[in-house]
Amino acid sequence: MGLNPITALLSTLGLLTAGFVVGWSREERGPTLVEIAIGAVTNFFDALGIGSFATTTALFRFLGLVPDRVIPGTLNVGHALPTVAQAFIFTAVIPVDVVTLISMIAAAVLGAWLGAGIIARWPKRKVQVGMGAALLAAAVFFLMKQLGLFPAGNDAIGVHGVALVLAIAGNFLLGALMTLGIGLYAPCMILVSLLGMNEKTAFPIMMGSCAFLMPVGSARFIRERSYHLRAALGLTLGGIPAVFLAALIVKSLPLYWVRWLVIVVVVYTSLTLLRAAMTEPDDRTNTGSRVAEA
Repeated sequence: MGLNPITALLSTLGLLTAGFVVGWSREERGPTLVEIAIGAVTNFFDALGIGSFATTTALFRFLGLVPDRVIPGTLNVGHALPTVAQAFIFTAVIPVDVVTLISMIAAAVLGAWLGAGIIARWPKRKVQVGMGAALLAAAVFFLMKQLGLFPAGNDAIGVHGVALVLAIAGNFLLGALMTLGIGLYAPCMILVSLLGMNEKTAFPIMMGSCAFLMPVGSARFIRERSYHLRAALGLTLGGIPAVFLAALIVKSLPLYWVRWLVIVVVVYTSLTLLRAAMTEPDDRTNTGSRVAEA
């Protein structure tokens, strides 16, 4: 009897995760309690489908913990392992067509690999403008979802033909945008609904996509030293237990007002990034990208 495709997928994810942990575990700097708390809070809501990139960016900037230029790398590196935990949980419990799932995951990974190689070398101002614009786009996606302005989908758990091609192309773009700091969750939910699929299938697709693409994309940020090590460790250490806690209480937590708060925070953070890009001096080099770790 052949290996079940989902089992094979999760086994591959396990091997990828092990390689990521081994490569990252060579670093030996401990995070602060604040950084761990940020990881716990943002990944808790991430597991509920709200996403973690926008909220983490807002907290990093408000508290002045991470330089703007290395925020995208820090988000991808720090949230990688909590997202892997989400992928294992939701892929196991929510049915989705195997071809659709694996195709969309592969597309997102390729998009992230190409995107990370470009963005890791960007100067500070370009990162600020890119993240500011991406966060405004994320706010629009959040607002659309909150107001029910996109199709509700149907009972389909997969797509074929032209719809599958559109799904692959869309997730490729979302994977590339992940490396700029725009979360994949809300736009992936919209993509899945527009393709006529059941909204629940977005959970294994978006979490599986991020679980594979984030270690891959993170490897390039780590190689370029374009991330904040201590803050990334805090996101990981706080995030993993928060994901399992969220999975236990997801059915009983009201999220309506939390989503509105996220929209306000995302818009505010986007505007502050764009303002900073216009008023602060640029940094044209990568030197000292991890200076703020101490």
